[in-house]
Amino acid sequence: MDISETSAACGDVLDTLRGAIIAEDAFFEDILLGLLSRGHVLIEDVPGTGKTLTARSMATALGLSFSRIQFTPDLLPSDVTGTTIYDEGTGEFEFSEGPIFANVVLADEINRAPPKTQAALLEAMEEEQVTVDGTTYELPSPFFLIATQNPVEQSGNFPLPEAQLDRFSVKTSMGYPDTDGEIELLKRRLDRVEQSPSVEPVLDTERVVGAREASEAVRIEEDLLAYMVDVTQATRSDRRVEVGVSPRGTQRLLEATRAAATLADRDFVTPDDVKRVATPVLAHRLVLTPDATVENIDKRDVLADVLDRVEVPTV
Repeated sequence: MDISETSAACGDVLDTLRGAIIAEDAFFEDILLGLLSRGHVLIEDVPGTGKTLTARSMATALGLSFSRIQFTPDLLPSDVTGTTIYDEGTGEFEFSEGPIFANVVLADEINRAPPKTQAALLEAMEEEQVTVDGTTYELPSPFFLIATQNPVEQSGNFPLPEAQLDRFSVKTSMGYPDTDGEIELLKRRLDRVEQSPSVEPVLDTERVVGAREASEAVRIEEDLLAYMVDVTQATRSDRRVEVGVSPRGTQRLLEATRAAATLADRDFVTPDDVKRVATPVLAHRLVLTPDATVENIDKRDVLADVLDRVEVPTV
């Protein structure tokens, strides 16, 4: 697929999702940014806003295999990756795949599981493989993880480690629908028997792989590369930030800007693309100082200030 075909295909996916889920287009586009940039997406919101429905609908629209893992405090790493079991018939040990073996994996309420189980996803997210009992197993391709979490302030949640947050290309939020949106949600519920709306496949595995490859063809001028680096380095020197954006985060910013250009049916990146993706790609990677945390400073506000300070190149 070329860039124009990918943009049109993503538009079809958006149209399908709009018919099933009440949310802003920017939210759906954030998820597609993660997909096209070969990354993973973290959705944070209160229960009942439609996070799980979104992940399931996205997998269906993409025409990919889907698996859901419900994270709970007693979930073990082997419950995610799989385990080796003894086969009495053959007298040998065989690997039984866990739910992580799917194209689109929903890690539902990921921050309800203890850190050890959360860490079981690190290798899968970074290298698209898992290692069990010393043997490495490749995950299906493409592999796309959509994780959901409730706000940390709610009871029964464990904060995600910074190392794991850094591996999510995009962090986004649905938010509550406005009045008209919630009324439309009720009207749609009246018109169907099933509790959840149905979504039809729009793409397939081959076209999803082609869409990811198309984003790699988007060109970026050197001035914009320097602009991205200036932005991420500025987060490291902000007095409110204890740990700024890592070099991995800078690379994810590059990949997401190319994905944004692809969605806009362009074969080149603009400064507006960088500004568009900066918040969902970079904000969650910041670790604020204790003073900033006590003052309830929002990471997104810090990033907005950084973008205002850094000079934008003329392209």
